Amino acid sequence: MCADSANGEDKFVAMVSAKAEVNLRLSDFKPHSQLKLPVHLPERPKFPVIDYHNHLDSQSPDDVLRIMDACGVEKIVNITMQVGDAAIEMIKKFHLAEPKRFGTIGWMDWSGVERSDFVQVSLNRLERLVEHGICGIKFWKDLGLTVRDSDGKLLRVDDERFAPLFDKAAECGIPVMFHTADPDAFFTPIDEFNERYEELAAHPDWSFYGSPVSKLELLAQRDRVIARHPKTTFVAAHLAESGENLAYVSNLLENNPNLYLDISARTPELGRQPYTARRFMLQHADRIIFGTDLLPEIDMYRLYYRLLETDDEYFDYPSHASRQGRWNVYGLYLPDDVLLKLYRENALKLLPR
Repeated sequence: MCADSANGEDKFVAMVSAKAEVNLRLSDFKPHSQLKLPVHLPERPKFPVIDYHNHLDSQSPDDVLRIMDACGVEKIVNITMQVGDAAIEMIKKFHLAEPKRFGTIGWMDWSGVERSDFVQVSLNRLERLVEHGICGIKFWKDLGLTVRDSDGKLLRVDDERFAPLFDKAAECGIPVMFHTADPDAFFTPIDEFNERYEELAAHPDWSFYGSPVSKLELLAQRDRVIARHPKTTFVAAHLAESGENLAYVSNLLENNPNLYLDISARTPELGRQPYTARRFMLQHADRIIFGTDLLPEIDMYRLYYRLLETDDEYFDYPSHASRQGRWNVYGLYLPDDVLLKLYRENALKLLPR
């Protein structure tokens, strides 16, 4: 090799090495895929959609209605996070705007939990919410993780003192929604092995690593409640908080005919295991409900439709700003009969006529 060629090669290697030494933070790394693939982004769903899981308390009904009209959303169920008189006002806010387009699920109020008559107080609160038109009541993840009794002990999800509340829901004809625990990654260390590191680094208060109660125990407590109250209809939010283990969720559905699921905020889990997820959705098509748990936006809804309706490959999923994991998703291309149940018919089973 001549001297000029050797010098040229050395210079090229030095140039490449210098470029490779650029200091890039992982949080700034946003690679553009070089795959050349078809893109199908449905502007509207194949069938009218009921978004059974959303939080609209801070939103203007008129603004939300414009997005709903643009995206083929027939109705949104607002899970209010207000309690007491504020909850009643929130119910009125959306009912007065457009009663056929909005519904409200109430929020379990733990104020006064130290009182000896707390269960009766809660029954009275539930009756009041039902009188004002709620279509469900939600028990959030604070039960089992943070709510404590008068002795300072964590309240269990399956505490038998609350059995009258679940029976009352059945009597009133409204479902009970459970959001128990959180994704698996939220119960493991925030370290280099955590697949949702960036999300938890941005929101360290979302982590329950080191909690005195394991996720497995929390889910077991919830599952016991569902089994104990066969006359009560339950909705396990976010794929029963087990989108990482659809075999477990499938077994849960098979053992509890009074249970439904929503898919809200779990498109990242469904879309990264498309073969398993598609089989799961087909098998349990009568028990799965559409929901988003993201503020209404046109692009967000269309990404949901893309996941559910198309066979597109390797695309972004709808999420909040910090995302839920550093991966992309694949479409499930569900058949029309399944889409109709998922989008609308299953939710109608749970909503008042």
